Amino acid sequence: MKQINFAIIGCGRIAQRHAEHINNNGKLVAVCDNVKEKADSLAQKYNAKAYYSISDMLQSEDLNIDVVAVCSPNGLHSEHSIESLKSGYHVICEKPMAISSGDCGEMIQVAEKSNKRLFAIKQNRFNPPVAAIKQAIDEGKLGKIYSVQLSCFWNRNEDYYKDSWKGTEDMDGGTLYTQFSHFVDLLYWMVGDVKNVHALTGNFAHKDIIEFEDTGVVALEFNNGALGTINYTVNSYGKNMEGSLTIFGEKGTVKIGGQYLNELEYQNIEGFKIENLPAGNTANNYGAYQGSMSNHDKIYENLVDVLTNDGVITTNAFEGLKTVEIIEKIYKSAKKQN
Repeated sequence: MKQINFAIIGCGRIAQRHAEHINNNGKLVAVCDNVKEKADSLAQKYNAKAYYSISDMLQSEDLNIDVVAVCSPNGLHSEHSIESLKSGYHVICEKPMAISSGDCGEMIQVAEKSNKRLFAIKQNRFNPPVAAIKQAIDEGKLGKIYSVQLSCFWNRNEDYYKDSWKGTEDMDGGTLYTQFSHFVDLLYWMVGDVKNVHALTGNFAHKDIIEFEDTGVVALEFNNGALGTINYTVNSYGKNMEGSLTIFGEKGTVKIGGQYLNELEYQNIEGFKIENLPAGNTANNYGAYQGSMSNHDKIYENLVDVLTNDGVITTNAFEGLKTVEIIEKIYKSAKKQN
């Protein structure tokens, strides 16, 4: 099997996770960050070449790059992905794919014109209870889906946003983009596209810290007639409390819970039971806080399978676009109400 060579743009926290799994599935040959110390540190750890300019890295004739991992701030995802695709490389882009659906559409167009793959990261799809319930829905075990309730109760304190692009409108985009886009993706993946949205948002505990909401309440109507709610906040006192998804269907009710959709908390399905679920990976741990379940290993395994064995991509760029479209609808509705 051909070894796949990777480069990383953006050497922050999530890039460390990418580098680890790149090292297990290929070779990290280059990293780039405009903060020299960050690029040098990551490059040294994996014996890669450090760059401080994206154009210098992408145009280098010394490197044999196959895939660029875009791990830069949200607001730069489209620009960095497009530049990498135009330079002739496949791209794996961190969530969210971008912070506007227009940018997502342009990324997809450039990937098509360049005849390159654009991989979107939606690691919560690999959580064992999530995967099991998705399979049950696809097999008709729950029958018609009536309604869904998504709860995202996390903690992000002042230290999280300090001296960071996080919390800014132009680079972060909003709490739904940075904290909960994976959860919104699961609604689209399991139930379908959203037709109507009614949303209320507020900033209660982060008024002088972030430029957007820290809390939201959302009512959804899906194209297939199902109804849904999203209740989310980063004001859970002291620590993350819950990330849960409850689904009410014609033939069953299920709830995935835990802090990050890692536990099958409830199931009552006609003539069927989900059993013997594997433990799954732990959450991405950043010291003071936790993120979603760390499934980047499965994403990189899929990427290698797609590029070397004609495997089927687990999350395509169109699905990344749909997540952004739904979030845009929520924020548009909230602005009308506020």
